[in-house]
Amino acid sequence: MSSAGTDETVGADRVRERLREIVDPCSAATGSNLDIVEMGLVKSIDVDGDRVRVEMRLTTPMCHMVPYFNKEVEERLRDLPGIESVEFETDGGFEWSEELMTDEAQRRRQAVLDEHESRYRRECDGAESASDA
Repeated sequence: MSSAGTDETVGADRVRERLREIVDPCSAATGSNLDIVEMGLVKSIDVDGDRVRVEMRLTTPMCHMVPYFNKEVEERLRDLPGIESVEFETDGGFEWSEELMTDEAQRRRQAVLDEHESRYRRECDGAESASDA
């Protein structure tokens, strides 16, 4: 506690709030721009005094974004009051599934996928019409 009497203890909710600032690069590439929390990528958050440990699920064992996630987690959390150490770990990429996403994230992702499919079909139909002419 500070001398002013305000509680500066950082809890898991505050950490989770900061982690919501990190957009999953693969979702950004598709246009859905989902953060790592709503994607279900945050497996656990452990705050122990001045130390915070974040464990993430990867969507695939071949994920190349681990350095990006590590950097972003460190940058978002290191300036929280009272945090001196940020630890970051990932799983092997075998645990994540779409069911771990929030309902809203699933809806947004599906809307983007539906739009991509619709655009693809329109382009294919246009190409077929042009070849028939």
